Parts: sequence; C-alpha cells; structure tokens
Amino acid sequence: MPVASILGTRLHYLDSGWRGSGSRSPAVALVHAFPLHAGMWGEQIDALSDRWRVVAPDLPGFGHTDPLPEGTPPTVDGYADLVAGLIDRLELGPAVVGGLSMGGYVAFALRRRHPELVAGLVLADTRASADTPEVLELRTSQQRQVAEAGTEKLVETQLANLLSDETRTRRPEVVERTRALMAANSAKGVIDALEAMKGRVDSTAALAGIDLPTLVLVGEHDSPSPPEVAQELADAIPAASIEVIPGAGHLSNLESPEAFNRALESFLARL
Repeated sequence: MPVASILGTRLHYLDSGWRGSGSRSPAVALVHAFPLHAGMWGEQIDALSDRWRVVAPDLPGFGHTDPLPEGTPPTVDGYADLVAGLIDRLELGPAVVGGLSMGGYVAFALRRRHPELVAGLVLADTRASADTPEVLELRTSQQRQVAEAGTEKLVETQLANLLSDETRTRRPEVVERTRALMAANSAKGVIDALEAMKGRVDSTAALAGIDLPTLVLVGEHDSPSPPEVAQELADAIPAASIEVIPGAGHLSNLESPEAFNRALESFLARL
C-alpha cells in the first residue's frame, strides 16, 4: 500500500487504474465511511480501474494510516485537506471526489475548501446537515465507550445500524467482511473521527451553489441517511441525479456492489 507524507501525516492509500497514454480523466478519489477504511472500496476499484485511475486513502487512525498526533484537533476540514493534498501530490486534479457517510462530509468540505481540485461529486448514503443534539449525544457516548473498552462493542452496534436486515440475515459473508473492516481501526482514530463529525460544518446552505455534476446514491433501507434525505440532497444540488440501491442499507457499496458500480460507471462515463 503506497504512502505519501501530506501535511505531516503519513497517509496510506490504495491506487489503481489507468496509466496508459491519452486522457481517461477525471481520476476518482474515494473517501471511506465511519468506522471503516479504504478497503471498503475494493469492488469499486476493481470495477473502475480498467478505465479510470482510482485512489482511496485511509484517513488518520483508520486502516494503515497512523492516528493524528496527540494535541492535533481532529476535524472534517482537516481530513479534507489531507485528501486534497493527496490529489495534488499525485497530480490527479480536478478529480471526481466520492464519499460514503463520513466520506461524504469530507467530500463537501473538500469541494468548499479546494474547489479547483474537484470535477464532480459522488455523495453516497450521506447528508449535508450537521448533527442533531441527539446524534451529538450519541457520538459522545460512543467516544466514552471506545475510550473505556476499545472498539469491539461499537463494531457490533454499527453492524446492526449500518447494514440492512436483508444483508444481516441472508449474507453472512458481507457481515463478516464489514466486521473485519471496522475492527482493523485504532481506538484513537475512531474517537477522533467521532469528534470531527460532531464539529463539522453544516453544508445545507451551500448545496444550491454546487455547480458540478453530482451523483447521489442511497441504499433502499438506509436508516442513518434514508432515501428521503438523499432525495432532498439531490433536489437541492442543481446538476444532481439520484440512484436508490435496492436491498441495501447504509453501506450500499458493500451490500449491493453490482448496482452501486453500475450507477457509478454510468455517471463517470457521462463526464
């Protein structure tokens, strides 16, 4: 797994795809969900890399990237700056930036802070609004739980919340893979990411000003960011289209990769 030093962080990332002569632009940068890592994009990298270059970083404390140093405040804007630094270092920009759930928050921040690096957006199972008081309280509780007992209990809770009933009852291989993707991450990375999400900027007011091709994807049975939230997101962005992924919950790219990939490939082919 390659590594790049970005803003003092040794950022590990997956990098696959088109390297031949001639333009196959734009490249694609994919940002993972909480509390997973870049490995969640394996099926998408396999599907896209014969036509597009695809890069997927591990955010700090996830996968192979070390957590932020003690005393460094974790923020979604900071995560976005790291991804922007990677896009710039690899000379990929402007790229299509895609993110699922927390990755969507990072995509919003990257577009706001580094618009010159973004050619399009893929917003999967995410929302523009900031956390409600109830969600803020939940995230704080999760931080205490992880600090006291590690990530094991959080992983099991997240499996129940993020995967659809259909996936959990009929597709044990997806459940086990998702569990492994969650269990591979550091307690500090998880605690930091919860803090970053708690303090993120509300992007709702900026949606009407997003003048980029945008694909909104959502699992049919997504509970944290349900289809009606995704529809509101798509309606607010002038050039957005929306695809509902049948049978999937919040982790639609893992639960229904074929449908997710078809929608993603079709969108990229139109750019």
